[in-house]
Amino acid sequence: MTILNTNAPAKFSSSQPDPLVLALERLAREAGTAILQIKRAGMGTRMKVDGSPVTEADLAADAVIAKGLARLLPAMPIISEEADCDQPYLDDPHIPFILVDPLDGTREFVTGSSDYTVNIALIVARRPVLGVVHRPEDGLSWVGDLRGLDDGAWQIGPDGVPRSIQTRKAQTPLAVTASHSHLDPQTRNFLERLGPHHLVQRGSSVKFCIIAEGQADFYPRFGPTMEWDTAAGDAVLCAAGGLVLDIDRQPFLYGKLETGCRNGGFFALGDPSLTSILD
Repeated sequence: MTILNTNAPAKFSSSQPDPLVLALERLAREAGTAILQIKRAGMGTRMKVDGSPVTEADLAADAVIAKGLARLLPAMPIISEEADCDQPYLDDPHIPFILVDPLDGTREFVTGSSDYTVNIALIVARRPVLGVVHRPEDGLSWVGDLRGLDDGAWQIGPDGVPRSIQTRKAQTPLAVTASHSHLDPQTRNFLERLGPHHLVQRGSSVKFCIIAEGQADFYPRFGPTMEWDTAAGDAVLCAAGGLVLDIDRQPFLYGKLETGCRNGGFFALGDPSLTSILD
C-alpha cells in the first residue's frame, strides 16, 4: 500500500477511500466493538498519574489497534495514549509515525455520553496526512486522506458506504464548537470577544468532524490536549477543506517529543477565510 505524497494539494474527490484508509477504518471499528463489549459487561476505571481516567475499554481497544497495526504497517513507529507517554517509540519526529488514541473522551464514556471516539492518524513531516475517527455508539466513522492519492474526506456509517463530506462557507452567526468538560476561562473570554455565535458543546474529536461535515464553523482550544487527541480529527478536517493553526497562527505540528507530545492551543476552522477573526 502506498503511504504518502506530502507535496500534493488537498482536493475534493467523489472517488472512494483507498485500501489503507478503509483498512484503518475497519481497525478502528473493531476497537469500537471491543469498547462496547466491555461497556455492556461492566467496566473498571482507575486514574492515571496525570489524573485522567483510564478504563478496561481503553486498554482493550489499544490492544486491538496495536495488533492490527502490526499487521498493516509493521515497520511504522506508534505513539499511543496507553503506551509510555514519557518515552515515545520515536527518535525522529520527521519520519512517518502513527498516533493512536484508543478511546478519546474517556470522561464522556464513563458518564454515559455517546461522544467518545477511537482515533488513528498517520503523521508525515510532522503533519497528519491520514486520519480515522470512529464513534462506537452509532457506528459512524469520519476519515480523511491528504496523501495526494485520492485526497478527500468521507463519512462511513454502519453500512460501510463512504459518503464524501466537506466543510461549508462560514455562517452568520458562527456555529462554534467547544468541549463539554473543558470550557475554560480563556475560551469563555475569547468567545465573549468573538461576538454573536451559536455554541455547540461536544466531546472528544467529534468537534473536528462536525466542522468537516459542514455542521459547525470554528473550534478554538486554549487548554492543553495531547497529540493523539487531535491528530485524526485534524486530518479529517483539513482533508474536508478546513484548516488547523496553532495559537500563533502557524501550522499545527506533531511529534513534539520535547513536551511529551503535549499540544498548545489551536484554532480549527472550517472556512480558511475565518483566519481574519483571529487577529
